[in-house]
Amino acid sequence: MFTSTAAEIDVDYALLARQAASILDNERDQNSNAAQFSAFVYQTIADLNWVGFYWVRPRGTASSHGDEQELLVGPFQGKVACARIQFGRGVCGAAALSRESVLVPDVHAFPGHIACDAASNAEIVIPVLKDGKLYGVFDIDSPSLNRFRPQDLQGLEALLAVFVAATDFE
Repeated sequence: MFTSTAAEIDVDYALLARQAASILDNERDQNSNAAQFSAFVYQTIADLNWVGFYWVRPRGTASSHGDEQELLVGPFQGKVACARIQFGRGVCGAAALSRESVLVPDVHAFPGHIACDAASNAEIVIPVLKDGKLYGVFDIDSPSLNRFRPQDLQGLEALLAVFVAATDFE
């Protein structure tokens, strides 16, 4: 399996997509695939300190009204994370609310950034969408400012598409 070192920032996303498809082949379970996929991305892309999923769930607080939703941490690699994130809060909440990917070169300049890990300086969050329904977000953090470029966002979106195609969602 291809692995990169901290000195290697350029990523062969086409190769990683083929490897991810192979890893996820013959398994459709959401949590199993999310765990495998998170570990794979964390181990093969350089200069990351957190990789994982947040799943859409009904808001779990006493102040919940109707069908309000929030994000609940799912399978990930890295330090302990924020357990719940409201739609619209931080980078993950912004991506969930807009249903669009968000690339942030400097998280400290992002309005409302949630600092789950003070070492994170750059972030990409990609909505997990299947058949028009939002199931969660895929979150990737780096300790380096300006770590992610537009080609990383495109490559990670393509990589996530492999995960989505290989997974049955609850």
